[in-house]
Amino acid sequence: MGSEIKKIAVLTSGGDSPGMNAGIRSVVRTCAYLNIDCVGVYRGYQGMIEGDFKPLDARSVNNIINKGGTILKSARCDEFRTKEGRKKAHDQLVTEGIDAFVVIGGNGSFAGALIFNEEYNFPVIGMPGTIDNDILGSTYTIGFDTAINTVVEAIDKIRDTASSHNRLFFVEVMGRDVGHIALNAGVGAGAEEILIPEQNLGLERLLESLKRSKKSGKSSSIVIVAEGDKIGKNVFELKEYVEEHLPIYDVRVSVLGHMQRGGNPTCFDRVLASRMGVKAVESLLEGKSNYMVGIRDNQLILTPISEAIKAHTEIDEELVKVSDIMTT
Repeated sequence: MGSEIKKIAVLTSGGDSPGMNAGIRSVVRTCAYLNIDCVGVYRGYQGMIEGDFKPLDARSVNNIINKGGTILKSARCDEFRTKEGRKKAHDQLVTEGIDAFVVIGGNGSFAGALIFNEEYNFPVIGMPGTIDNDILGSTYTIGFDTAINTVVEAIDKIRDTASSHNRLFFVEVMGRDVGHIALNAGVGAGAEEILIPEQNLGLERLLESLKRSKKSGKSSSIVIVAEGDKIGKNVFELKEYVEEHLPIYDVRVSVLGHMQRGGNPTCFDRVLASRMGVKAVESLLEGKSNYMVGIRDNQLILTPISEAIKAHTEIDEELVKVSDIMTT
């Protein structure tokens, strides 16, 4: 192991996701286990620029594995996008005696870490923390499993009222660029139709699908809409279109919004974050840098951050087929 690394910082950046605390806990306790000092950076890169650091030990992270959000807080930092901002951050790290850091976040957070590493050759490892599951190099990101379970639970409740009133519900879920949440939650909740950015279903096909559902005897329907779906400008426009062309439907809209980010992480996300945290620290001590920890075929892998941020993950075509069959 690389003896030159004596102190590691950990930060969370970008949008929060359930399981980030489990990741923080894992990094801190792995450092403690290996006799490495650990420092928490509050408010992401903004806190790094301002020197908002706090020493963390194994007891500092008691009872957080089950909590959503992030105890280190998170913020988006425009100043870190500038050379001047990154120099301030580097100066603060050097002053604190920090030798490397682990960043838990998404594409934007990793892009910042990549530039920082290129400018200062500062060791960094990323852990993918985002509910969108949209980062190359990992089958699952920290928070995705919790998010889809939250969505399924919400849809189950919405279906109760949809059935009671013979209504059609459009349920909008997060996913500006990818439809992983919509597709997985839609299949899991038995949605009648799933609209995702990767597939332009088209308004006419949507109407035909809803007509078939009505003709088959369904008294209520649930349509899951990823926020980045291309059919309409937004979910409310879809509602108006259906009301105009299929007045037989009593249409409602439910936008789940930020509730998808919250809640206690599932066991899957807690275990995933714990495994990734250990791998992140061990990788730094082995002299590796500029990698993201991911999981594939239940094995932890390292992907260069430059590769991880190149594009979004592709949608699961097999699951799309399953969705088409299940909505028959």
